[in-house]
Amino acid sequence: MQNFIERHSSKIKGVTSCFDRVVLTGTVPGICYADGMAGYLRSHNVRIFDYPKWAMPLRETIRQNAENIAENNGLKIDFIRKQKNFRKEQRVKEVVDQRGGHPGLVHIFSVMEACTTYKPWHDKKTHKTYLRYDDAKCLHYYFYFIDSALGLCYLRVPTWAPFRLQFYFNGHNQLANKLDRKAIDYTMLDNAFAEIGDFDKAQKLADNINIKQIHRILDKAANKYCPVIRQFENNYHWSIMQAEYATDIVFKKQSDLADIYEELVRTAVHAVKADNIATFLGKKLTGNYQGEIGNDFSTRIMGTRIKHSMGPVSVKMYDKYNLILRIETTVNNVTFFKHYRKVEHRDGTSSMKQATLRKSIYSMAALRDLLAASNRRYIDFISAIDEPGNSSKDIEKVSKPIREKGRSYRGFNLFRGDDLDLFRTILRGEFNISGFSNKKLRKHFASKTANQISRMLKRLRTHGLIKKIGRTYKYYLTKLGRRVVTTALKAREMYIIPALRGILSTC
Repeated sequence: MQNFIERHSSKIKGVTSCFDRVVLTGTVPGICYADGMAGYLRSHNVRIFDYPKWAMPLRETIRQNAENIAENNGLKIDFIRKQKNFRKEQRVKEVVDQRGGHPGLVHIFSVMEACTTYKPWHDKKTHKTYLRYDDAKCLHYYFYFIDSALGLCYLRVPTWAPFRLQFYFNGHNQLANKLDRKAIDYTMLDNAFAEIGDFDKAQKLADNINIKQIHRILDKAANKYCPVIRQFENNYHWSIMQAEYATDIVFKKQSDLADIYEELVRTAVHAVKADNIATFLGKKLTGNYQGEIGNDFSTRIMGTRIKHSMGPVSVKMYDKYNLILRIETTVNNVTFFKHYRKVEHRDGTSSMKQATLRKSIYSMAALRDLLAASNRRYIDFISAIDEPGNSSKDIEKVSKPIREKGRSYRGFNLFRGDDLDLFRTILRGEFNISGFSNKKLRKHFASKTANQISRMLKRLRTHGLIKKIGRTYKYYLTKLGRRVVTTALKAREMYIIPALRGILSTC
């Protein structure tokens, strides 16, 4: 990441990284699953088949509460009949422009939307009566409000049990409020900072996530806008549904970004392979992986965007207002990631080990680190393909033989044969994460012996393309190696092969 920023330092104002869109879900422990709800009804002497009758007054409580809140704030609830051509964000923006950005309730929408609920069921074979999951529709309220810490948020409240809430806030708005309190000047364009008086201080503020403060805001909003929670024994449990983490590289002039952006995107389309995507996300791509993985390039109103996806996670690169280069990692299921944490075992003991990331909001700091690492790896990759013209001289240099201790080692042909296969292999995603060894390379070169692989590694080391990690059998590409290999493969994929296809098509 630093290589890219240093290379273009004369054109860059600064860099900020923070959460962008964050969506949290709130569930009531004990009734958020069918058996739990059935147990709750039995403990309160409510028949299973009376579940709809039990839920009806709660629905009316939420509806009456929304009406009271609207009346007390001088608002009219905006019922959305057709969502297809209606954007709530645009309507809210218009209201904020009129009322100003001071804290408080901004607007209320109501809309019929799908919800997950339960329905009573009697099994004639087992003679058991229970609740089972059901898909239905119910009225939902969207309460948009401005919080003094988080900025513009909304809470989505369904009117039917089990009252699963959805809360949204934007990390850029949260950072803007922190900058205001520290009296640091800034300029925002939509959800991005085009100017910050002190980028370093801003980054420290962005990295300081106060989860307890967020939790208090969530509980306060739930009690205010979903009053039925008061009749249950537990408060809402909050978990991460979706999160975006953005790294914005802010350029001084639009022309500065335009000079490099088109080449970066065009190269990434050809150069980023499936195992590279896994590398960005800290994963190893194995033959057992069954999910979707690939690239998507699209042209938007605001410009072009490239997206690399692996299951529920994606990495995107696009320009905002032709001034900001944004790298953004989005996750729709945080359990995709693993990290080193304390794990509680069934026998009551605990140990520190690699484990899936918990969905709890208290995993946000760990999630921030994982998403930030993804952005850094991606910028490292584009930094290599953005390397200036000296790479061609490096390719020419490593193509020539070299002598060491009286022995000659032939150069590399990066465009064909065994040398091409070798470089394609050592550039695989999993080797970028954990390095490669003689044993691992033999899995990809079944026809070669261990001694032959050793001689290949010796050639690479002699030319300065790889380095060995002390007291291990692992190797990694050097900066020279990464620059040479990436440039050669870029030239082959983008220029040589297309040119050959053009020649063959005219024959």
